[in-house]
Amino acid sequence: MATTGLATTVRTNSPQFGDNAASMQTYIDRIRAVERRLVATERAHESRARKRGKLLPRERLARLLDPGAPFVELCPMAGYQMYGDESGESAGGNLIAGIGFVERRRCLCIVWNYAIKGGTVSAVTVKKMLRLQEIALDNRLPVVSLSESGGGDLGGGGAGDPWGANVFLEGGTCYANQARLSAAGIPQVVVAHGNATAGGAYHVALSDYIVLVRGQTQLFLAGPPLLKAATGAEASAEALGGAEMHARVSGTGEYLVEDDADGIRVARAIVGQLPLPARVVPSAPAEPPEHDPEELIGIVPADPKVSYDVREVVARLADRSVLLEFGAAIDAGTVCGHGHLGGHRVGFVGNNGPITPAGAKKATQFLQLCDQSMTPVIFLQNTTGFLVGVEAEEQGQVKHGSKMIQAVANMRTTKISLVLGNSYGAGNYAMASRALSPHFIFSWPTARTAVMGGAQAAKVMQIVAEGKLARSGVTLDDGVRAQLDGQARAIEAGLDTISEAMYCSARLFDDGIIDPRDSRDLLCFLLDTRREAEGRTTMPNTFGVQRP
Repeated sequence: MATTGLATTVRTNSPQFGDNAASMQTYIDRIRAVERRLVATERAHESRARKRGKLLPRERLARLLDPGAPFVELCPMAGYQMYGDESGESAGGNLIAGIGFVERRRCLCIVWNYAIKGGTVSAVTVKKMLRLQEIALDNRLPVVSLSESGGGDLGGGGAGDPWGANVFLEGGTCYANQARLSAAGIPQVVVAHGNATAGGAYHVALSDYIVLVRGQTQLFLAGPPLLKAATGAEASAEALGGAEMHARVSGTGEYLVEDDADGIRVARAIVGQLPLPARVVPSAPAEPPEHDPEELIGIVPADPKVSYDVREVVARLADRSVLLEFGAAIDAGTVCGHGHLGGHRVGFVGNNGPITPAGAKKATQFLQLCDQSMTPVIFLQNTTGFLVGVEAEEQGQVKHGSKMIQAVANMRTTKISLVLGNSYGAGNYAMASRALSPHFIFSWPTARTAVMGGAQAAKVMQIVAEGKLARSGVTLDDGVRAQLDGQARAIEAGLDTISEAMYCSARLFDDGIIDPRDSRDLLCFLLDTRREAEGRTTMPNTFGVQRP
């Protein structure tokens, strides 16, 4: 088969493209508004920070990162409209985190957002930290934390978020993961910029390199109020857990610095003495697509019921817009093929509708071939799930769908998911959703994730309700039908609400929502990250680095 560039039928001057782009931009504007509210909340803390000689959290991040180098933020919508957050003013789980460059080393950077609720830890903080640690371990990324936290949010972190045993245990898993990262030979550098109480103290102490800030670090299991309440003893915060004491007496930290900026300078210097990773060498020269990635803003319809060809997306992602399609004549609903992205060999698996038995069989074989050749796979999700019906079941839908899920779950090669549109039912699993542990998963604003679509769910429940009433001898007159129709509309609206992108991203179904126009650059960055991880040498030991 000739490997010519993919053709396109998209007309960027058409009304449909304009409507799609406008709808997408409206959603992107919603996300940007949440980001501005979050920054505004942090800025409201500025005068207090300046009086204490401190930098704001995002100022700390800016000083940590190499100027001009790319930075990909992770899970910024975590906790949006949850745990007491009303409109995004405290989204992010009190953590600003992402992958960026420090002294030319690719690192996972975590900044505790002390400007919001004192950087205290709620359930979403813990869930986000667990995801970040998973990414660090999978990609062998050094971790740099700029830490300042009041520990657990004993106030509850908002309605429905009691600081209960489940969160307490997950918090312990975070500390276990720190020990595992150290044992895996993945260094963790922390600057204790201020409060590090209780669990926050262990976050600092379990790191491999600890930087203490004179007059600011307060590192202890119990602060002065709790100490007095528990034992009757009185001690100042400085005597109990100040930087001087820990640097000179307890030996809990190795570096004593003068202020925020000095601490970040030392953290950068520590990272700078780590080995440089092997240079990432793609398998081919990177070449731009023939079709402009900027056009991705208008490819996916605003109405999830309107279909489109996923090849139009591939044509704006793949180098030279070339896709060597696999099994094109076997099934039209599942698109598989080889290509390059930023010079990296990749396989694409995308949806043009539900996954049929033939599509599942084709995809399973293709995934096994990619795994055999260690070719990274890019999943482009837009499916209502596996096709249902008598004919599909006779063709072995459950059997072949299970094989596809088996292949995705057990793949050893890189898998990266973009949720473009619908991601429903078991099709969500088969296309490498969070449940199947992709190395990275991001969403477009048009993403919708649920057990099924709202209209489907409403119809199912209406059929079930009608059957129950009929068996009970209730006459389905106009009044009863009107009531059932109202219930169906409520179910559809409710499920549509809890399946939309920001709702799902707040619950960490993905690693973030992106502007579709950034998709190619993001995927290139993630593929570079994965390739670098494969070549990074680490020296594991048994228990991790421990202080004398």
